[in-house]
This record gives sequence, structure tokens and C-alpha cells, in this order.
Amino acid sequence: MNIQQLSALRNSAVILLLMLNLAGCSEPMPPQAEQAIIRSFNPELYLGKWYEIARLDNSFEKGLQQVSAHYSLQADGSIKVVNRGFDTQEKAWHEAVGTAKFIDAAQADGKRSGKLKVSFFRPFYGEYNILALDGEEEADRHEMGKADYRYALVSSGSQYLWILSRTPQLEDAVKARLVAQAKQLGFATEQLLFIRQVNQVEHKPG
Repeated sequence: MNIQQLSALRNSAVILLLMLNLAGCSEPMPPQAEQAIIRSFNPELYLGKWYEIARLDNSFEKGLQQVSAHYSLQADGSIKVVNRGFDTQEKAWHEAVGTAKFIDAAQADGKRSGKLKVSFFRPFYGEYNILALDGEEEADRHEMGKADYRYALVSSGSQYLWILSRTPQLEDAVKARLVAQAKQLGFATEQLLFIRQVNQVEHKPG
């Protein structure tokens, strides 16, 4: 078995582990986090590339840096998800492709709630909950200028949390605010792992 075959086998095992964890073994989010799920957002402004700034470490991303996610709309209304990260031990890139679907029906204006389910290995689906996006003070900018959302707080259970950004680096003030918000929502923010992107600025968990 050559290196490419071993890498493909590892990717398949990681994806299966991911879905088993998310679908069956993940503890539910804290009640206050359930209440914080975004009630209305514009999915079009969420599409595109996101960089992983921080995460609660997990088995399927163990050792991965420079992690990114790309979301694109598919013909059936679902969202194609492409996650990519660099394995620092193997010195190789790993990629996982999945599908996300909205759980709640579209609202009259086309907006959606931030409650989705995602699968990288059908028929297993796991939660994908958007807990925070750009502040309310920026809502008019999004609607009038159609500017993409710039940062997000996402979870799929009490053991899974991600801070995402449109850019490889996120302002310290915004990171600190999202970490504080996650702590208030019941997540173990002291265990956050801040991910190295290109020229990533280090940040102390709290």
C-alpha cells in the first residue's frame, strides 16, 4: 500500500469517526447555547471560504493546522462543505467533503435559522449550529452592501466549538469577545486551541 492509499484510508477513517462522534457520541450543547442559535441570517452571505481561528480540540482534527472550510450552494438547496487542514506530523494536506442541510424551513424573506445538519459519511448526520455572527450593529451593512459575514461561532455539541473568520487572522478584540461569549454559553474556553494559519498571531486561551 503506497502513501497515497494510506492517506486515503486515514481520511476515510477520520470522516467515519467524525460522523459517529457527532451523530451518536456528542454531548448536547449547554441549554444557554441552544437558546443562542441564530434565528435569522442570510445564507448567501455565509457562503465561501472560512479560516479556523480556534477550536475545542477533537480526534478528527488532531494535529491539523491551517484549517479552512469552504461552503458552496448546490442545486438542491443544500450546501457543499469542503474542510481542509495540514497534518503537521505527516506533512500532508487532508480534505473532507460533505453536505449541510437546513433543518428549519426558509423564512418569508429567504433567510434561515442557524440550525443545520452536516454529513461527511451518509447516512450519518451531525449538528451544525451557528451561535454568533457579526454584531447587530453591522446588520444594515450586510443587507445594504451585501457584504459577507466576517466571523462566526459554531458548535455541534458541548465538546465541539469553532471560531471562524473570513481572514487567516482575526482582531484580538473580536477573538476575546467571541471567547467570552462562548464561556457565557457554557463552553470550556480554557481548552480552546488557537490554530496556526499563515502568519497567525498567538492568543492566550481564557
